[in-house]
Amino acid sequence: MLTTDQKKQFSDILEELGQTLDISETQYNAAVKSYEAVGTWLSKEDSTLAPFTPEILPQGSFMLGTMVKPINDKDDLDIDLVCQLKGKNPDWTQEDLKDKVGDRLKAHDTYKYMLDDEGRRCWTLIYSDAANYHMDILPSIVDKRYRMILEKAFSDTELKDIEKLGIRITDNESDNYDWETNHLEWMKSNPFGYGRWFFQQATLEFTKAFSLNESIAPVPKYRKNKLPLQRVVQILKRHRDIKFNGDEDKPISIIITTLASKAYNKETDIITALLNVVQNMGSHIEERWSDEHGKIIKWIANPVNDEENFADKWQEYPQREKNFFKWLDDVQKDLNDILGQRGKGLQFINESMAAPFGRDAVTKAFGSYGEKYLKQRESGAMKMAAGTGMLGTAGRTSVPQHKPFGNNE
Repeated sequence: MLTTDQKKQFSDILEELGQTLDISETQYNAAVKSYEAVGTWLSKEDSTLAPFTPEILPQGSFMLGTMVKPINDKDDLDIDLVCQLKGKNPDWTQEDLKDKVGDRLKAHDTYKYMLDDEGRRCWTLIYSDAANYHMDILPSIVDKRYRMILEKAFSDTELKDIEKLGIRITDNESDNYDWETNHLEWMKSNPFGYGRWFFQQATLEFTKAFSLNESIAPVPKYRKNKLPLQRVVQILKRHRDIKFNGDEDKPISIIITTLASKAYNKETDIITALLNVVQNMGSHIEERWSDEHGKIIKWIANPVNDEENFADKWQEYPQREKNFFKWLDDVQKDLNDILGQRGKGLQFINESMAAPFGRDAVTKAFGSYGEKYLKQRESGAMKMAAGTGMLGTAGRTSVPQHKPFGNNE
């Protein structure tokens, strides 16, 4: 059982780790500037898409505030975007819409060289090594009133009418890809409904000032401060990345984010939230009968579409199911090991975190933690938690103010 002081100190360390894992404000603003430029190009007057007012919006971890830097600084950030068209030509199929967006990108002197091979649902722009990110652009159709509906959903204090936030997307593996012109028969997705649900789970009573609408703004503001659930998801994703080191059968982010959000119980400090989430994530995995597979299978329901199973690939790739549960066990063991060092001091905690979260990131986190508390010590605000050997501001025993040698004042 952690004392109040220990919770504060471990949470402060994890906060520093989370900030180390964050993309920088410079990276964030560069990505926003890049996708703004794409949106401008798609919507210019000479574009066949212009009559339908294309708008680029971030989705996924970029919208949720749960992105983490790659382990290798040379690896790309993956930024997921939605290209929303308000209506379409009545004769366009999914294939037509996908081609129209792709053709417009190919008509740009720069983008045509940045385009990757066409994906199942998206077009991907690969930016230079200096930028270190690529953008997956998902063509979609929305109602002309969609922006108003979206803003209302993110303004309401209650979670309601989430289904109205659904969008229709292109998917070249769908049966009606090249012939269905009624977009209401196309595949439905709800990335913004999911985002609204996530923030409903994450937001605390004392964070009333947190603006949900900023999250779905075309140009959302960079946020250095994060909610406890956002930090928990970042920390879990980092642990996953270290453990699997590029393995394609690693636990996917949407499963980690969904289970963590369902398990989160509005804890206000990061360490309590993390321990609770890790202990209870598994209990939110259901077992349901699948007509497709003719047996009972593991089911992780999309919280805004109960019929969608985020674990559907576990049947085709059974190693992914095994890896998920093995990873969850590893997280619990690693956290227990870290907490077991609490009576030994910061050096031992630092060392125990290096393997599961990456030595470079942990070293930076503890460096920042140490700098902040050195300033507090010099100001006389530093205290030591009784019986822990850990320094902070929440302890009971005052630490004498440091004075340089020879200074008798």
